[in-house]
Amino acid sequence: MISVISLGGSIVAPKTVDENFVRNFALLIQTIVEADSKRRFIIVVGGGGPARQWQHMYRSICGDKATDDQADWIGIMATRLNAQLIKAVFGSICPDAVVVDPTTVEKWSGHILVAAGWKPGFSSDYDAVLLAEQFNAQVVYNLSNIEKVYTADPRLHAEARPIDYISWNEFQNIVGTVWTSGLQVPFDPVASQHAAALGLTVICAAGKNLATIQALLEGKPFVGTVIGSTREQYVVHTESG
Repeated sequence: MISVISLGGSIVAPKTVDENFVRNFALLIQTIVEADSKRRFIIVVGGGGPARQWQHMYRSICGDKATDDQADWIGIMATRLNAQLIKAVFGSICPDAVVVDPTTVEKWSGHILVAAGWKPGFSSDYDAVLLAEQFNAQVVYNLSNIEKVYTADPRLHAEARPIDYISWNEFQNIVGTVWTSGLQVPFDPVASQHAAALGLTVICAAGKNLATIQALLEGKPFVGTVIGSTREQYVVHTESG
């Protein structure tokens, strides 16, 4: 059984690396693998704070001459640094090199495969969707610094409300269809369009909450938002925290 995780850079490295989170996340995944030798994980890692910091510096220096492509490449390099750390922490159960082009992966060894950003035009969420497609995974677990998707950005709109379940059409009405470098949305609009076309389910949840991650991966009640084609696929429990 392969589980695909889009691991937000915002929880791996909100400003710099969150050592406590990385250590405990790795321990959780290792414990699941030890309990079930058939479990395998593809973990696609985002850029987080370092990506945004270096992108901001680039735009500050270059001003009007700055381009989205170059800003994306800076963010991609941050994802690759974060991904290399995650791969290294897993040691022998993650023997393959970090994937930087999801279209080239046909098979892999070990229990864990780690991937990073590929090229400009989308975020690492899209890479996670492509890898889910390649290896016939039906769900992408999108772990970030938000507990649920909201009807609008709660930082800007006091009336925004959390959502338990949302269809792809409704979700795309919230996030739009266009990617811009550094865009901060629950799930990349380009990835969303492809996931919708595949009939893929994406579950957004708070990645810092290790109990939530464990519940998700063990098929137990969890707090989060299900984005998908059919409401019946998952029952989302909405108790706090």
